[in-house]
Amino acid sequence: MSVFNKIKWISGVLLVFFIVLATNIIDKNNFKQIRSSIVTIYEDRIVASDLIFEMSLLVKQKEMALASRDAAFFKGKNDSINREIQPLIEKYEGTKLTNEEEKIFNELKINLEKLSLEEKQEGELASEGNEELLSTLNQVVQNLNDLSKVQLKEGRREMKRSNRAMETIDLFTQIEIIFLVLIAVLIQILILYNPKPD
Repeated sequence: MSVFNKIKWISGVLLVFFIVLATNIIDKNNFKQIRSSIVTIYEDRIVASDLIFEMSLLVKQKEMALASRDAAFFKGKNDSINREIQPLIEKYEGTKLTNEEEKIFNELKINLEKLSLEEKQEGELASEGNEELLSTLNQVVQNLNDLSKVQLKEGRREMKRSNRAMETIDLFTQIEIIFLVLIAVLIQILILYNPKPD
């Protein structure tokens, strides 16, 4: 085998090696993106949605008590509900927040504090004059609804990100298969090709 043929063979083998290495690195990066998206969807979206749901249920009890003018609720059970909401807020803070989500969440915390103060000031529920308390409660409900919409939007964004990574993996897998078939054909040609001596 001549030096030129050896260089051709070494070049061919190195080319195959670098192509396989490059596609492997790209696939590894895409798998990391998919894993990251799945973790984000669970930890920062599904868990956050559950926390929003739990807070909404507790706030709904306040709404019902206010609508029915249940003074006994605000004297007794309301403090318990406020204590139940606090750990949910702390857990929600532990999730990864987008800029939009952080803004809404900060508004929610402010409105919950305001609501708590208004509930203490209200004392006995008057038959009229609870407009400020009702307004703050509606703001809390709106904040929770807005946070819920953010969860859907961000979950959708993460799904699109993981789908793009999967499409890239599929594309590179097809390219690898085509490349391997071409290499197999070339090897067959090299094996079967027998140049005629001059």
